Amino acid sequence: MGAAALALAAALSYGLSDFVGGILSRTRSVWMVATASQLTAALATAAVALLTPGQPEPVDFVWGAAAGFAAAVGISSLYTGLSHGRMGVVAPISGTGAALVPVIVGLATGDDPSLLAWTGIAIAFPAIYFIPQADLGYKAEHDGAAASSGAGYGVVAGLGFGALFALVGQIGNDAGFLPLALGQLVAAIAVAAVALILRQPWVPRGRGLAPVFAFGLLGSAGLIFFLLATRRDLLTTVSVIAALYPASTVAMAAVFLHERIARLQTVGLGLAAAAVVLVTLG
Repeated sequence: MGAAALALAAALSYGLSDFVGGILSRTRSVWMVATASQLTAALATAAVALLTPGQPEPVDFVWGAAAGFAAAVGISSLYTGLSHGRMGVVAPISGTGAALVPVIVGLATGDDPSLLAWTGIAIAFPAIYFIPQADLGYKAEHDGAAASSGAGYGVVAGLGFGALFALVGQIGNDAGFLPLALGQLVAAIAVAAVALILRQPWVPRGRGLAPVFAFGLLGSAGLIFFLLATRRDLLTTVSVIAALYPASTVAMAAVFLHERIARLQTVGLGLAAAAVVLVTLG
């Protein structure tokens, strides 16, 4: 499977994960869902690591642990921002940051995309910003300070998710998947710690927990696909394709929940398709 296909598989896995996680979080604590999913992802990735060859160096575990911490920052900031601000402010900003950070890191470490790939990257950023714009017609009940606070959380979430992509891209080609499993375990512990600080419920309990734990397999698949993609192509181009994951979330919400796709979202989806084609051809 080529790098572009793997990056698309990562985007689909992340998008489906967000869709399922959003549904589960309607009746459960988002912190409990996040903690349980990260723990499941860590176990699933560790199982894959035991079944596949790999020779990780100590530095690979450092990159993996740092990626887990970055994931926890992204998750915590996103959830906190969504609870304090507007989704149409927080989500687009966080998505843009998730793509921008690894592009900067990739260029700084020697990536040299072709002109076609650069065109696709340029088109991808407005696509990433437009696709989550689901509530532009919504009348905010928050004041200006709350909206600004939401934007701030979006920036931090974007930096966290962008750092996650960039750090995973530094794991060695022969390292296997154990460093990823460590990162997901670190993320679970860090998210639980933030929930404790915020006095939010995070311990999985009660009935109907099977879907919560099963949903963590999607996050595990997404990160594995992304790591494999970075081993086949530039971090700069792979991360941009993977960061288009909100497109699959929006599409599934339209199909299964009959949510209306807004005009800007339609533009974003079209730009996303063009960006993927250009990056792939480049």
